[in-house]
Amino acid sequence: MINEHEKLDVRVQRWIFKQGWANLREIQCLAIEPILSAKTDLVISASTAAGKTEAFFLPAISAIANQDEGVGILYISPLKALINDQDRRLESLSDLMDLPVTPWHGDSAKSRKNKLKTTPAGIVLITPESLESLLIRDSGWMKSAFSDLKYIVIDEFHAFLGTERGHHLLSLLHRLEHLLGSLKKPIPRVALSATLGELDKVPLSLRPNQSLPCKIIRDSNSTSVLKVQVKGYVNPAQVDSETPIDAEYKICQDLFKFCRGGNHLVFANSRKRTESIAATLSDFCDQQCVPNEFFPHHGSLAKELREDLEKRLLQEQYPTTAVCTMTLELGIDIGKVNSVVQVTAPHSISSLRQRMGRSGRRGGPSILRVLIAEDELTKDSNVVDILRLELIQSLAMIRLLIGSKWYEPADSSLYHFSTLLHQILAVIAQWGGIRADQLFNLLCKEGPFQKVGVDDFKGLLGHMGNTNLITQLGNGELVLGILGERITSHYSFYAVFKTPEEYRVINGTKTLGTLPIDSLVLVGQNIVFGGKRWKVNDIDSDKKTIYVERAKGGKPPKFGGSGMTIHDVVRQEMFRILKDGDYRISVGNKKVDFADAIAREQFKESVTFFQLSDLARKPLLKVGNSTYLFTWLGDKVVNTIVALLIMNGYEASAYAGVIEVEKTSVEGVKSTLRTLASKKLPSETELAQSVLEKQIDKFDEFLPEDILSIGYGTKAFDINGAKEWLNIV
Repeated sequence: MINEHEKLDVRVQRWIFKQGWANLREIQCLAIEPILSAKTDLVISASTAAGKTEAFFLPAISAIANQDEGVGILYISPLKALINDQDRRLESLSDLMDLPVTPWHGDSAKSRKNKLKTTPAGIVLITPESLESLLIRDSGWMKSAFSDLKYIVIDEFHAFLGTERGHHLLSLLHRLEHLLGSLKKPIPRVALSATLGELDKVPLSLRPNQSLPCKIIRDSNSTSVLKVQVKGYVNPAQVDSETPIDAEYKICQDLFKFCRGGNHLVFANSRKRTESIAATLSDFCDQQCVPNEFFPHHGSLAKELREDLEKRLLQEQYPTTAVCTMTLELGIDIGKVNSVVQVTAPHSISSLRQRMGRSGRRGGPSILRVLIAEDELTKDSNVVDILRLELIQSLAMIRLLIGSKWYEPADSSLYHFSTLLHQILAVIAQWGGIRADQLFNLLCKEGPFQKVGVDDFKGLLGHMGNTNLITQLGNGELVLGILGERITSHYSFYAVFKTPEEYRVINGTKTLGTLPIDSLVLVGQNIVFGGKRWKVNDIDSDKKTIYVERAKGGKPPKFGGSGMTIHDVVRQEMFRILKDGDYRISVGNKKVDFADAIAREQFKESVTFFQLSDLARKPLLKVGNSTYLFTWLGDKVVNTIVALLIMNGYEASAYAGVIEVEKTSVEGVKSTLRTLASKKLPSETELAQSVLEKQIDKFDEFLPEDILSIGYGTKAFDINGAKEWLNIV
C-alpha cells in the first residue's frame, strides 16, 4: 500500500510532494484503487480532518485529468459555505491540473457559471437545491454538459441521512442518471462522513436500488486525543434581586474564562440562547475594557455577518469565539479551534461527535466541555429534575460516543411523503408531462421512495389532481395544474426543508409567546411553557395557534427533552448508568471520570433517588398526585404510550422520556397498561389520526389526511416497541 500513490496522475503526485507530505494516510491509499476502477460506490468514514476529501479527489481528479470536455466530477454539499471552502482548497491542485472548478449556488459568481455554461468541464460544486433548479430549468444543457460524468461525491453525508433533504438528494441523483441514460451503467457515488451510525447499512441509504456494489473504507489508524469534561451548575431556587447570579450567568463567567484569548465554538442549540450568551460575553469584554471576541452565528443572521466571522476564525489573527447553533457543526474550514463547548444536553450523539471533531484539527487534542445547569432541589421539585435527567442524558451520550463509538442510524421506516409530492411536481416541471406509471417507476419502483406502494401513490396523485397541483391530459399525461405552476415557478420551491412552524400559544385572550411545532402536541396533553404547566385545549392549524389553560399540578420540570429525536439506545444507556451508579468510561484497566465536583454531586442525588424509588425494578412510581412511568426507551415509544393513555381518558404528558399521568394511582395505571397489552393496539397511522397538527415538513399542507397520517405515524410512534414494553410491565 506504500506505493499506491504511484497509480495517480504524475501531476497529482507532484502536488502531493509540494504539500510536504511524507506519505498518504491509510484511507487515502485504500480509496485509490476502488475510485480509479469506477466500478463501485464508496463510503469513506473517518474523523474530521482525517483527509477524507483528499481521499476522494486525488484519484478522481487523476481519472478525469485528460477529459477535455464535459463535467467529470459532481461534488454535492449540504452548505454553500462548505462549497466555498472546498473551492479554496481545490485551487492549487486544479491550477496545476488545468482543471476548472465551478461553485454553483445562489451566491456564486455569474461569470464562473456563464463560463461553465459555455464550456462545461472539470468539477462542479453544488447544493441539492441548485441541482434541482438545473434539472428543472436546464435539463437539456445538463444532459449534454454532464454526459461524461465520472463521479458523484457527497460531503457530510450524515447530514442528509434519514431526512427529507436526504431523500430529495437520492431522488435527484436517480433523476440525473435517468436523464443521462446511465441507469444501466450507474455513475459511482462516494459518500464522505465522520459520523455514520450502523455503517454496514449506509450503502442502502447511498443507493437504495443497489445497482452498484459498495465498498466501505474506515479509518482504523485514528489516534486522536480527546479531552472531555462535564461541568455542572446549580440554578438557585431563589435568586437575590440585588445580585441576580443564576446558573446562566455562572456559565457565561466560565465561558469568558475558558474561551478568552483563543478560538472556540460554543454550541447553544437555540437562536435565542445563542444571542443571549453572545451578548453577555460581549458585555463582559466591555466591562473589562478589552476588545470583543465573542460573536453569534446562526441561520437568521445576515450572510455577510456569518462569513465575516468564519473568515476571522480561519485567519487566526485575533482570538475569536463563535456562539452558534448547528450552523458551524459541519466541515467548513475555520482554522484551529482550541475547544468546543456544548451548553445544554446535545440533541444527538452524531451531532455531538461532529461538533467535537471541530477542535484539535491540527495535531492538538480535541477538547469538549459540556456545561449543564440543573435546578436546586426543593420539596416541590419535579421527578425529572430530581433525577437530573439533562445531566444523565449528557453523560450517557458521551459514554456511548467515546466508549462504544455508537451513533444514531438513519430511520429507514419513514415514507417522506412531503418530498415525494415535491418530486412529482419537479419531474413534471422538468419533462413538461409524464404518465403516472412512468412517474411511479422513476420515483418509487426504481427510485428512493420504495416504501410507497401503488395504492398510496394513486391516492396521492388523485388528491393532487383534485387540488389543482396537477391535471391529466386526454392522452393520459400528467401536467402541472394552476397551483402546481405557481408553486414550481417560485424560487423557494427548490428546497424541501423548512424551519419548524412557530405557533402562538394563547391562554384566554392573552398570547403567551410562540412555540415551534417540531414534536408531538396532543389535545389534553400538558406542556411546559414559560416555566409553567399548561393544558392543551385545542390546536388551530389554519391560525397556527395552540389554545391552553393553566394546568394544576406540581412544579414542572426544567428539562423537557426534544420530542421525537432521542433514540432507544440513549435512554437504555441512561438506565444502565443509574442502575450501576457509575457513568465513568473504561480505558484499559482504568475508569476515567470526566465530571466536575458539582456534576458528580448531582449524579449522586440522581442515583440516590433512583435507588430509593427502586426504579431498577419498578417502571411505575407514585409522587404526589401523579404516577410516573419509566420506559427508559426512545421518544417514539414514549409518544406511543402517552397517546394510548390519553385515548383511554388519562391526563398524560412526557418530559425527557418520563411519562407523567396526573390524578391517578399506580394500580389504576398498571391495570390500564395490562389491558392495553392484552388487546390489539391501534396502528401508528390510527394514532396519528388523533394528532391535530401533523404538518411538520414543507409540503405536508398539500397531502391528503390519510397519507399525512401514514407519514406522521411512522415518524412519531412505535407500536411494536410500545407493545414489547407493555408486555413486561
